[in-house]
Amino acid sequence: MSQELLDEGSVVGYLNSRGLITGDAQVEVLTGGVSCVVLAVRTPEKSLVVKQALPELKVASVWKADQRRAIVEANAMKLLHSLTPQSVPELIDLDADTFTLTMSRLPDSCTNWKLDLLDGVIHPSIGADLGEILATWHNFGATNSQVRSDYSEDSLFEQLRVTPFYRSVARKNPGLAASIAKLIEEVTTVKLTLVHGDFSPKNILITAEHKPIVLDFEVAHTGNPVFDLAFVSAHLLCKFLRTSDPLVRSKIRDTAINFRDSYARDSNLEIAPSLAQHVALIARARVEGVSLVNYLDEAGQARVLALSATALSNENIAFEELFA
Repeated sequence: MSQELLDEGSVVGYLNSRGLITGDAQVEVLTGGVSCVVLAVRTPEKSLVVKQALPELKVASVWKADQRRAIVEANAMKLLHSLTPQSVPELIDLDADTFTLTMSRLPDSCTNWKLDLLDGVIHPSIGADLGEILATWHNFGATNSQVRSDYSEDSLFEQLRVTPFYRSVARKNPGLAASIAKLIEEVTTVKLTLVHGDFSPKNILITAEHKPIVLDFEVAHTGNPVFDLAFVSAHLLCKFLRTSDPLVRSKIRDTAINFRDSYARDSNLEIAPSLAQHVALIARARVEGVSLVNYLDEAGQARVLALSATALSNENIAFEELFA
């Protein structure tokens, strides 16, 4: 990069130089996960979030990623906001030279869906809403050849998803490698629509009215819709297997089924029969891949490994069986 990464001390001057604010502002460091610097900036007139892509992700293993993903994210955010304005933040500015985007900040009353799920605050209706949102995006991409062309470059998907979530698990499990190879071929060669690529609870904020708002579009690409379905479902599965509380498990199961059924009702694309296997594989990657979840104890990890091994050995396993 040609400039240092932004921080609390430099972001106000940066926004002034871009003409996005005038004068001083309050700055708050937000969690950027492993991939970005994320700063909230508030003036009397504006409330913004500034996000800058890191050249190397903050995980235990070396995981480099092209910073151009910030440009992909900005373009996808603008597009998907136009389709579902209540469910995607508004893009304010893209600085392609420093891989930085500025967006509207969501209300402080919003909560992070991942944290809600871990705290047992579970509203199964959110699953249905997310299925509808995702179906809207997939339907649009499937019928718009220009969009599919615009997002046809998928090296970021390989860097950030296929290698760490599919290939890394295959390397560690020779007995499952043949099954995983089929899933890799499916998500890398069957390219039907615009895919979000990071449809995950940590990237979904929930309003006070229990409505979801989706963030983080940097892995958007033309690809296989089964990946988006599987990615969020794998996170739900990990949280389902984390707990033995029957009420919590029931609500997570209902959320997952609502999501799948809502998508199936509203989508013009068929759900791939391999969905459950993709879910199982991605869940397994969260235990032994590159990007690990931090909320599973040894017993929970063992449940994920056992269930995923069974699912990856059975091409006919149904989605519902994962949440039995």
